[in-house]
Amino acid sequence: MCGIAGILSNAEPPSEAELRAMAESLRHRGPDAMAVSLLGHTGLAHTRLSIIDTREIGRQPLKDTTGNYVIVYNGEVYNFSELRRQLEQDGARFRTNTDTEVVLEAYKRWGQECVKRFIGMFAFAIWDQTKHQLFLARDRMGQKPLFYAELRGGGIIFASELKAILASGRIERRLNLRTLNSFLATNYGLGEESFIDRVKKLPPASTLLVEYDGSFKLSQYWSLEDFFQNKRSFPSTAHAVEEFDSLLLQSVQARLISDVPLGAFLSGGIDSSAISAAMTRLREPAQNKTFSIGFKERTYSELPEARKIADFLGVQHRDEIVDADMAAILQDLVYYSDEPFADTSIIPVYYLCKFARESVTVCLSGDGGDEILGGYTTYIADKLNHFLRWVPRGLFSSAHGAVRRLIKPSFGKVSFDYKLRHFLRGANADSIKAHFAWREICGKSERRSLLNPDVWSSIKDHDPLDVFYHYAEQVRGCSYLDQSMYVDIKTWLVDDILVKIDRGSMAHSLEARAPFLDHRLVEFAASLPVDLKINGLNKKYILRKSQEAHLPPSTINRKKEGFNAPISHWLLKSSLKSYYDELRETPSSGAGLLQSKVVDGLWRAHAECREDNSLKLFALIVFDQWCKRFEIAV
Repeated sequence: MCGIAGILSNAEPPSEAELRAMAESLRHRGPDAMAVSLLGHTGLAHTRLSIIDTREIGRQPLKDTTGNYVIVYNGEVYNFSELRRQLEQDGARFRTNTDTEVVLEAYKRWGQECVKRFIGMFAFAIWDQTKHQLFLARDRMGQKPLFYAELRGGGIIFASELKAILASGRIERRLNLRTLNSFLATNYGLGEESFIDRVKKLPPASTLLVEYDGSFKLSQYWSLEDFFQNKRSFPSTAHAVEEFDSLLLQSVQARLISDVPLGAFLSGGIDSSAISAAMTRLREPAQNKTFSIGFKERTYSELPEARKIADFLGVQHRDEIVDADMAAILQDLVYYSDEPFADTSIIPVYYLCKFARESVTVCLSGDGGDEILGGYTTYIADKLNHFLRWVPRGLFSSAHGAVRRLIKPSFGKVSFDYKLRHFLRGANADSIKAHFAWREICGKSERRSLLNPDVWSSIKDHDPLDVFYHYAEQVRGCSYLDQSMYVDIKTWLVDDILVKIDRGSMAHSLEARAPFLDHRLVEFAASLPVDLKINGLNKKYILRKSQEAHLPPSTINRKKEGFNAPISHWLLKSSLKSYYDELRETPSSGAGLLQSKVVDGLWRAHAECREDNSLKLFALIVFDQWCKRFEIAV
């Protein structure tokens, strides 16, 4: 992986100093090399993590042989060898063995349509001197990030991370209150807006063409909704399973290409186990390295299951138990997360990537399997809600109140009481509103009471739920379960899961590859009838059937555990509480937008074990620390 950045401005051409400042903030994404190129009114910057053709000749910004085309590129195009052969037949000449040069030559040959030929994950920018245009692109699923902002006076600034844009000094560090509202609702930033006013995220499967005068055009080059709306039929379940297994194996094989050491994450769950099993089918088992971590809190550790499947597969397995010191790593988490991000699973991901990086530079992950194949318990909640529509709403409200009064929170890992509370809170609403409730951390009334009245007044018409409705409308007519999965792919996957794995891995200069997110496999999964993904109460049905010949029954039938951290306990017993004290005693400008009495109430209820408010409190701590670290104005 790498970090990319650049500026196009006629009013104020970029300087080498500001491009280097942007690149320095991306050093963790590419520690092997750093360089900038000044191209008149355009400037490009790059930091390199060498994966394919590690020679110096592959460094970026990379020019073609004519000098008229320059690229900065982050990602992997797995079919680059095939594309290279095709381009060579058309007369292209190559100086490196990198996929970067293939992307550049593909643009020269096919123009903006080149992105449709790429299989992989990427974000890149190409300066086309012949047309005086800057071309930006992001992969179909949104695995690689790309932020951009329109400059005052015309032009654009872009980078792999928000902090690089801030490092330029060209964008005011002013908080986007709409994104804060989404963050309080879900613990991550939802949608295309960033936490900084005027800065946006290039949507997945999109390109941005910037003209020399600074005007630009945003385009979408791929749509998943068509595959959801056009279901395939199969002669039998066995035929569907066979095709799925072939696609998964093909996807894993493509992601084994590397000129540096490569391994895989292994939790013992069906997703990571299926990826590891595929690796052992493609090369000698002992050649494969797998990695796991666990916490001292027993219910938060999956090491026994990971060790069991590692022994079964015959891979080289390493694991460790983490005694997390939140005081030591929270500042790093806030910095490397780039924006406020409070999904607690980033903590184990951060430690896992650090541990794996001691042995390898690339790791395969099971990310995406739950979203494309229906692996979350929330989909079962969707089914129950659908079948209980006849029950009066008042009964669910009464039951929710009774559970809150009578059942003491267990502070366990996605415990039954936690699931029950969340289900009753959203039950009997329409399918999308209910599905949003399963994901929601702070409800609308809670956010209204948590924020100062003048702040809430300025954003009261902004509802994060509208984003869910927007995407559900794109697949109107599909099953309510298909709608939920499509919404999750467009929101939860892009804005949470992929942010977590990108930032957690890049913090340690580790490249993470997700075979489940090969767009051909995603298209196939979208076109499947729902009952091949969620069969009764059996989640990821087709994946489990496909692994019957490759994994033991105990792994195939194992319930999903999730990859979380024991924040509920740490808030009470670890140094994490000191960050809460800091939030209350010396709040940042951002935390000053909160109602202190409401924050105190959340803490007391948690400390007295009346409510598990750990996710809400962790979000407030992260937000406060982010505002301080990046000196955010409100």
